[in-house]
Amino acid sequence: MNVALNHLAEAAKSSGALALILKSFDRSHAPRTALGLYFLYLLLKYRDNAVGTRRTNLPGPKGLPFIGNFILMVRTPMSRISQLHDQYLEKYGPVWTFSMIGLGRSIMVNDPAVLEHVLKTNFWAYEKGPVLRETLEDLLGGGIFGADGQHWKWQRKMASHIFNVKAFRDYTSNVFVQESKIVANYLGQVAEKGTTIDIQDIFLKFTLDSFGEVSFGQSFGCLTNPEEEVEFAAAFDRLNATVSERLFLGPWKLVEWFTGVGKQVAKDKKIVVDFSLDIIRKRRQSGYHKPQKDLLQLFMDLTDDNGEPLSDDMLKDSILNFIIAGRDTTAQALTWMFYLLHRSSSDKSIVRKLQEEIDNVLGDDMPSYESSKQMKYAEACLYEALRLYPSVPRNIKVCVEDDVLPNGVEIKKGEFFQWSSWTMGRDPSIWGPDAKEYKPERWFTGDKASPTKFPAFHAGPRTCLGQQFATIEAITIMSILFKRFEFELVDPHNEPAYGAGLTLPVAKGLPIRVVPRGTAGSVAV
Repeated sequence: MNVALNHLAEAAKSSGALALILKSFDRSHAPRTALGLYFLYLLLKYRDNAVGTRRTNLPGPKGLPFIGNFILMVRTPMSRISQLHDQYLEKYGPVWTFSMIGLGRSIMVNDPAVLEHVLKTNFWAYEKGPVLRETLEDLLGGGIFGADGQHWKWQRKMASHIFNVKAFRDYTSNVFVQESKIVANYLGQVAEKGTTIDIQDIFLKFTLDSFGEVSFGQSFGCLTNPEEEVEFAAAFDRLNATVSERLFLGPWKLVEWFTGVGKQVAKDKKIVVDFSLDIIRKRRQSGYHKPQKDLLQLFMDLTDDNGEPLSDDMLKDSILNFIIAGRDTTAQALTWMFYLLHRSSSDKSIVRKLQEEIDNVLGDDMPSYESSKQMKYAEACLYEALRLYPSVPRNIKVCVEDDVLPNGVEIKKGEFFQWSSWTMGRDPSIWGPDAKEYKPERWFTGDKASPTKFPAFHAGPRTCLGQQFATIEAITIMSILFKRFEFELVDPHNEPAYGAGLTLPVAKGLPIRVVPRGTAGSVAV
C-alpha cells in the first residue's frame, strides 16, 4: 500500500486534483482503496500511451489509456498505411510519435540528415532487434536481413565477397537475358491472341525463375506454364504477407492461434524450407559440375568465422533471404514503373526516349552487363519509379542505447525508430515542388541523390548488396520488351492499390494489353 501511496505522491506534484484526494485519504482504509488509487496513478501515467512507454512532448496521434494507438493501427488497412504516413507528415511535420501495446513507443522521422545519423553515423546504436527478428523468423530464419551484431557482420562479409565476383556478375547477366527472352516469347503469343495479361504476375514469375537459376542452378518453372500455380511461389507469397501483417497486430501469436492462420503459416513454411533443403542435400550428394557457379555453390565454398563450412540451415536461410530481396522487390518496381509510364496522365515522350536509348545502345544485339550499364535513361525510369513506389515503403529499427538525434529529439533504449521511404519520396521539402510527379529527367539534374535522400536501397553499412544486381536485371528485361512491344493499361485512369507485405505489391495485379511495337494505336480500348 505504501508503494502505491508513494507513486501517487509523485503524481500529485503535477496534479492539484490528485493532491486533494491524497490529503483526504485515511491510511487506515482498506488495501483495496490503495489499489484503486494505484490504478488511478497508472491511469494518469498511461492516459494516452501504451503501458511501459514514456510520454513525450513530440506531436502525434492521440492514444488511449494503457493501449496507446493500438486501435488506430489495427483499424488502418495495410493498403492505406503509407497514405496515413503522408497525412501525418502534413499534420505533424517530419517528426511524430505513437505508442502501441505489444510494440512500445515508435518515433517516426522522415528527414535525410536524421536517417544519415541512424543508418550510418551511429549505426551500431540501432538494430533490427528481437521483436522484428521473432516476427519475421518464419520467413527469414537466421538470415542476414533479420540478423544483428557479429552474426550480421560475418554474413555481410560473405555475401559482399560473392556479389563482387566478376564471374558471378557475368553469369547472372546471362541468366537475365535467357529468362527475359522466355518472357518476350510468351508476350508475343499474348499479343497474337489479343488477350490481356497481369504484367506483375509475369514479372514475379520472371524474377523467381531468374533467381532459381542464379541461386540453385535450376528454374522454378514459373514461365513454363504461366497460368499454373507454382507451389513454392504461392507458399512464399502467403508467408510474406502473413509475417508482414504481424507488425500491426500487437499480440500476433494470439491472433494467429485464434484465427487459425498459424496452421497455414506452418504449412507454407514447411513447403518453402523443404524445397530449399532438398536442393541443398542433392547438391551435397551429386556435387556441382557446371563451369559457372551459382549462388548456392558460392556459399557452399565459403566457411564461417571458425573455418567450418556452412550448415544446411545456414545455406537455406541465406538463399531464402536473397530470394525475398531479389524476387519481390524487382518485380514490383518494374510493375509500378509500367503503371507510371502508361497511365493516362503520363508524359508520352518518356516511353519514346526509353525506346530510342534501347535502339541506340543495342542495335540488333541482345543486352549484356556492359550495355545495360550504358542505359542511363532506363535506369532513371526505374529509380524514379522506386522514388514514388519504393519496394520497401517503410522500415524500422530498435534503439539499443540512449541517443539524441541531429534534430535534438531524444530516443531511449528499447524505443523504435521508423521512417517511410514512400513519404520521403513524395515530400516537396526533400524533392522540390514537383515531388509527386514522375520525371526521370530529375536524375540528370543537380547533385546525385544521397542514399538517405533516396533510401530505396537502404544506406550505410546495410546498403543493399544487390542494388547493381537488381538494376541490371530490370534494365535487361526492359530493353528486350520495349524493343519488341508496346503496352497499354486496361485501366489507365485510376491508381492501383498496393497490397500487404514487407514489400509493395500492386494489390490486384496490373492488367495490360500487349501489341507489337508501332501498332499500339490499333488496339481497341
